[in-house]
Amino acid sequence: MGITSYTDKIIGELSRSLRAVPEDAVEQLAEGILASRKIFVAGAGRSGLMMKALAMRLMQAGLDAHVVGETITPGIAKEDMLIIGSGSGETSSLLSMAGKAGGIGATVVLATISPASSIGKLADIVIPIPASPKERTGEGEVTVQPMGSLFEQSILLLFDALILRLMDHRKLDSSSMFGNHANLE
Repeated sequence: MGITSYTDKIIGELSRSLRAVPEDAVEQLAEGILASRKIFVAGAGRSGLMMKALAMRLMQAGLDAHVVGETITPGIAKEDMLIIGSGSGETSSLLSMAGKAGGIGATVVLATISPASSIGKLADIVIPIPASPKERTGEGEVTVQPMGSLFEQSILLLFDALILRLMDHRKLDSSSMFGNHANLE
């Protein structure tokens, strides 16, 4: 099979996965972000990279966004939000973060393949992503892609669509966001 055939399969998988995400849950997330004082994001591995991309776009939209674990990340408080991206919803470090944030009273959000997971049970908002888990336990979409690629790509695209929704709410366009783009490159 050639690259174009693989690309077509990947795009088809992404389309099926993202069409199945409940729009009301994503709208609830958008409203929560706009009501939060600070937004924190966390994830492990490649999912963590997708969460960093979300934090960058939130910052460029003029929101106070932070990546958990960075040396300059402030403490979380009751009026804040923690958004976790975890396919399994069981990553121990992320589970600990969710417990701490929830204990403080912050809103906890989970984007996951596994809504009934340990983190899902702690979350105030769960965004179910029907994508194949790395372990292929029968949950989620079947995919030609390796490991968690479908989940990781799905959250990247979903969060880019979320940013567009936030831009609508805040009356922003790309040029107005450009002022927050890194300029020391």
